[in-house]
Amino acid sequence: MSTSLVQIEAGAGVESPAITGCSYIYAPRGQAGEYAPLAANPYRGCGHECRYCYVPNVLKMKRTEFDAGAVPRRDYIKHLTRDARKYQEAGISEQVMLSFTSDPYHPGDTNLTRQALETLIEYGLGVCTLTKGGTRSLRDIDLFRPERDAFAVTLTSLDDSFSRKWESAAALPGDRIDALKAFHERGIYTWVSLEPTLDVESSLEIVRATHPLVDLYKVGRVNYLPMTKTTDWKDYTLRMIELLHRVGAAHYIKRDLQGYLPNGYHNPLRRPQHH
Repeated sequence: MSTSLVQIEAGAGVESPAITGCSYIYAPRGQAGEYAPLAANPYRGCGHECRYCYVPNVLKMKRTEFDAGAVPRRDYIKHLTRDARKYQEAGISEQVMLSFTSDPYHPGDTNLTRQALETLIEYGLGVCTLTKGGTRSLRDIDLFRPERDAFAVTLTSLDDSFSRKWESAAALPGDRIDALKAFHERGIYTWVSLEPTLDVESSLEIVRATHPLVDLYKVGRVNYLPMTKTTDWKDYTLRMIELLHRVGAAHYIKRDLQGYLPNGYHNPLRRPQHH
């Protein structure tokens, strides 16, 4: 079987591999492309009820339908296997991130997540999960390999009441940090998404509290909410990079904030996300 390898611009001048005709493993574009070279989405809908989530608009779903819960995509493993085989034949073994349009450890049945991870691994790909599902992820920790894979968590605050306001059905911050600790102690590469930034002080406090457990921070802002216009993003960016340097934390500042970085600031988009 012959496959056509194409290059899709991921943003910030870096390209990611993608294969013509593959849609179940794909190279995300734009802001999503700043997070991962490849991605896969096993579900439609989520259930974490995050008030800031943009995905319903992207998918043209009613928010009530999206928040009602994650629904497995039809014949997902069959289609994922077809794509994974093509990537293997093309010699591509990069990490595939789950996921952008849902959460791999949403509140419902996540057996499909494990099946997807097993399929990707079987065909020689690395894996990464980005989640607000906390310790629900520990069921699959045995699949993660220190030399290939990564585990990531989105954190917006350390305060339970703040989290319940914005992410009412997601795992509480402490539970997410417990999952980070478990993966870190198992030798798995960990990273934290500090996006959206709903409160500047909360994001700074997350770094102070979690940096011993975290290999990389990806820092962004918030869009489409009132604080987008009222937050001093330059001050936030400068305070954040000062703190990250002080604690010795690797990081990537997303494009929305890059205009506030000092000239010549070292800010690589892609780092090896494994040990």
